[in-house]
Amino acid sequence: MIESVVLTVSGMKCGGCEAIVTGKLTAVDGVLAVKASSKDKAVSVEFDTAKTGLNAIKDVIQAAGYSVQ
Repeated sequence: MIESVVLTVSGMKCGGCEAIVTGKLTAVDGVLAVKASSKDKAVSVEFDTAKTGLNAIKDVIQAAGYSVQ
């Protein structure tokens, strides 16, 4: 099943931060699409629930040094 979520992420300040988050998430098996916006403090993720889950996605963002609400 394909699911889409928009997460509020704090700590992203520039395009470099967006690229870090996007790169880390696209490396996760099951993540199909990512759009990070430092301006909106948001990360939109589309993923296959058979391969990964919301907690794993949040863990990747936090491991990259950002906070997820």
